[in-house]
Amino acid sequence: MPDGVKRRYDSTRRREQAQENRRRVLDAAHELFVDQGYGATTIVEIASAAGVAAETVYAAFRTKLTVLRRAWDVAVGGDEDDVRLLDRPELRAVFAEPDLAARLTRFATVNTAIMRRTARLRLAIQSAAGGDPAAADFLGELDRERLAVMDEHAGAAEATGQLAVPEDTCRDVLFATTDGSLWLTLVGRRGWSDEAYAAWLARVWTATLVAP
Repeated sequence: MPDGVKRRYDSTRRREQAQENRRRVLDAAHELFVDQGYGATTIVEIASAAGVAAETVYAAFRTKLTVLRRAWDVAVGGDEDDVRLLDRPELRAVFAEPDLAARLTRFATVNTAIMRRTARLRLAIQSAAGGDPAAADFLGELDRERLAVMDEHAGAAEATGQLAVPEDTCRDVLFATTDGSLWLTLVGRRGWSDEAYAAWLARVWTATLVAP
């Protein structure tokens, strides 16, 4: 085998292995943060659960907070692709729906899937925020970003001419119902299915926000 071909193969294999290690680290971190709390989880525990050396975690992420941030990004998007949530196909389809009631129904389904991936991790971040300034700052950042996203949804809803409330009220209703607490209560604690939850959320949004 020519040396150039072998070097390309080795380089590709190393990149693939590094990506696999990152994925395992992020999966392990997510589970540990949810199960035992962000503050109680160490890099050594994350590395052990991922089957890698602690040095591998430090080399890839440097700090536990960076691991948390990246684990959150993956949970929100559902993968490691560096694509803004609003630019993903499922959200573009939501915005493309001209009928506001149908749009909110689509959004309820998308949001429910996101809640399944993020609600418990957000709860872990929220629990850590009381005693960890960095976690508190991150939680505030997440809420500011979510409010900005809901502002975009509200602006697009207003543009349909079908909104029953002021645009800022729409934004605030969406913001108040998308932090994961409702999903945790109804799905996590009361045993609703995701389908039942999404249908209920769509009805609440439609009744509150859509003009008759």
